[in-house]
Amino acid sequence: MNQSPVSRREWLKQTLIHSMGVAAASQLQIASSYAASANPPVILLRSGWQTVNIGDIGHSPGILKLLEVYAPEFEIILWPNSVDRGVEPMLQKRFPKLKIVKGRLGRNGKLDSKELQQAFDQADFFVHGSGPSVVSRRELAFWKKQTDKPYGIYGVTVSEINPELHELLSGADFIFTRETHSLKNLKEAKVTSAHQDFAPDATFAIDLTDDAKAAAFQQKHQLEPGSYLCAVPRLRYTPYYKIHKSNRWTKEKIAEVDAVNLQYQEQDHAKLRAAIIQWVRTSGQKAVVCPEMTYQTEIIHPLVINPLPADVKSKVVAHDEYWLPDEAGSLYRDAAAVVSMECHSPIIACAFGTPGLYVRQPTDTIKGQMWYDIGLKDWTFEIDEVNQRQIAERVIQIYNNQAQADDKLREVMQSIQKRQQNTMQVLKQAVLKAHSS
Repeated sequence: MNQSPVSRREWLKQTLIHSMGVAAASQLQIASSYAASANPPVILLRSGWQTVNIGDIGHSPGILKLLEVYAPEFEIILWPNSVDRGVEPMLQKRFPKLKIVKGRLGRNGKLDSKELQQAFDQADFFVHGSGPSVVSRRELAFWKKQTDKPYGIYGVTVSEINPELHELLSGADFIFTRETHSLKNLKEAKVTSAHQDFAPDATFAIDLTDDAKAAAFQQKHQLEPGSYLCAVPRLRYTPYYKIHKSNRWTKEKIAEVDAVNLQYQEQDHAKLRAAIIQWVRTSGQKAVVCPEMTYQTEIIHPLVINPLPADVKSKVVAHDEYWLPDEAGSLYRDAAAVVSMECHSPIIACAFGTPGLYVRQPTDTIKGQMWYDIGLKDWTFEIDEVNQRQIAERVIQIYNNQAQADDKLREVMQSIQKRQQNTMQVLKQAVLKAHSS
């Protein structure tokens, strides 16, 4: 009934070989010629917005994987906003040739590190990676002003467009938004960049794993690979004032956020609990409640596990320590399904061949449109529009029809990877043009 992790890994391998392997092989001769020279095209990749969220971490290895496959001849310099919490060694282990530069654009309008200035001088092209917005618009504008070299934006959400952002967007060689609502916003604002299209969040290409950590967790809690459910909780608003010491939220905003979270936390998590209850009682298998953000380690027990009936609670495990996307990748890969109130855990699950169901809160921005765009409407739930039974029944439907779910996911992932291939070709041509000029 449930696909084993071995066969799931083989499924993923075959899917990737089909859609990515040929493209990578076709680049081998070009890559070799550039590698033989001392003058490869160079991209300065701006990504890695924060490390308190495995989704924000996941953007970087996702686009790095895409560049590795479709532009292996390029040299990539990653300029992250943050790579603490063990993220830097994790990236270097997976991408040993990757150069990471650190530094900031100061309030004085100058770069504060010599290596960062050297990266600006060396790079042919600036790529702004996936994110909830054009997160690094100030740095991107500085690149444009200081270097007059081209740039592009890959896999972002674009909501409000002010005159400054409009000018920056219009000057891009390409803009790929991670859902079609943002693409519509560009068109309505009359943004005039040469190439505008939809490219799902780069995290869909992630392949990071930490099998040792995941196996230790599975062994400790007697989790049988291929049989357990993963569930991810979320408050309506992320309480950033508790997370970032430098947060400047007013007392009024803090009170408003806390009030909304308190108002909805029980009714929202009752729907997540219903899926867990149905899973345990129907399948007889265990469930794991996992965090996507640091603060969620504190709500796993009070909002999800503690209120569960005794017969269910005995089969529910807490992963109540924050983790990195490599360990999450291994645990999600070996799960039967992932049901999440956060957006990126089901993305990571899907990338590893595991059905990912997204329970979307209305406060979680327009990025949720992405799930409809990629063809996973049936695995997407608007939390205020569904009841507990609907989510639970869909989870069990996937359990009872694993082969059908796998076929559906294979089709979706192949469509995503085809789009990734096409968008990466646009990126590649833009970089090669910049390098040759």
